[in-house]
Amino acid sequence: MAKHSGNIETNEAVFIYSEDQLGYKFSDTHPFNQKRLVLTVDLLLEMNALSEEQFVPVRVATDEELQLAHDERYIEFVKKAGRGEVTPEAGENYGIGTEDTPMFPNMHEAAARLVGGTLTAVDQVMEGKALHALNLGGGLHHGFRGKASGFCIYNDSTVAIKYMQQKYGARVLYMDTDAHHGDGVQWSFYNDPSVCTVSIHETGRYLFPGTGNITERGSEKGYGTSFNFPIDAFTEDKSFLETYRTAFREITAFFKPDVILTQNGADAHYLDPLTHLYGTMDIYREIPKLAHELAHEFCGGRWVAVGGGGYDIWRVVPRAWSLLWMEMSGFPLPEGKLPKEWLQRWQPESPVPLIGTWNDPADLYQAIPRKTEIEEKNQQMLEKALYMIRNA
Repeated sequence: MAKHSGNIETNEAVFIYSEDQLGYKFSDTHPFNQKRLVLTVDLLLEMNALSEEQFVPVRVATDEELQLAHDERYIEFVKKAGRGEVTPEAGENYGIGTEDTPMFPNMHEAAARLVGGTLTAVDQVMEGKALHALNLGGGLHHGFRGKASGFCIYNDSTVAIKYMQQKYGARVLYMDTDAHHGDGVQWSFYNDPSVCTVSIHETGRYLFPGTGNITERGSEKGYGTSFNFPIDAFTEDKSFLETYRTAFREITAFFKPDVILTQNGADAHYLDPLTHLYGTMDIYREIPKLAHELAHEFCGGRWVAVGGGGYDIWRVVPRAWSLLWMEMSGFPLPEGKLPKEWLQRWQPESPVPLIGTWNDPADLYQAIPRKTEIEEKNQQMLEKALYMIRNA
């Protein structure tokens, strides 16, 4: 991997953000709502956990950069769709104009800006300007080479990994903890031995995109560098974290990456309206903690993080993503109540009562009757998924 150049002063962490990222908007009623970025940034500022010096502005990815992961014909179609020059029927072959991924004005520019944010994060880390970089506007892991899917027009993580390979000669480990399988990233590197993709997600028996079985291990030279951990519906914190901690540590030690890229969807929470997992805010304290530890242990601290899913934008995403940034930047993780000013500012706009504490209430949900069965099933899945490297 290419060395860092010069004696650059290195920040602990940088926060990649511009209000322009809010332009990625399908409609007022679509579940993918970038208002969550505003809520998160405002919460962090209210906590004094984010300063002006830590912001790095977003740029727009070039067509050449997008073509690292997407066909030129597809990119041109997205541009036309954003100008209103194509019909929804014409877009079906490209996954554009569907219920999941509707057309909207300037959609190419908006999507390319999210990709540019992740590339900005990559350059900050790989050039040694920061140890860690966060682009919450990224994490659109379902996009394919010539097709949009699952709210994702362009796949910023795939572009970023290809970019890291070409520009920095990096060996990349991609860890995805979104409740939905990170299919677009996995298939992009399925036969590439220099990229390891790991996805912990709700089993596809119940949830889009229906892939991510433990048998999806890579192909050709990439066989053994794709790992999937499909956990059962109604999985709670303990079983989720056991899977995550065991898998992430063992795979990182096995693969020995130069840099870790984490996708941090916040939709494994009980309150998320699109999934069936029973996570609480406890997992969002622990997920970044281990990523931080492994980045320093194996990668000289190089850690790029992106956002992802998260559809309870009022009660879940701002708290979860704030905890991610606080861990990255070394800000003490908070206990107790959220800032009164933040709650008062946003409660009038929220359609649900906000949760006023960093931890979830103890009575968030009723006891799961199949708890033991689910935990045993996940444990068996974990052992099967790791069998190959444990017996290498």
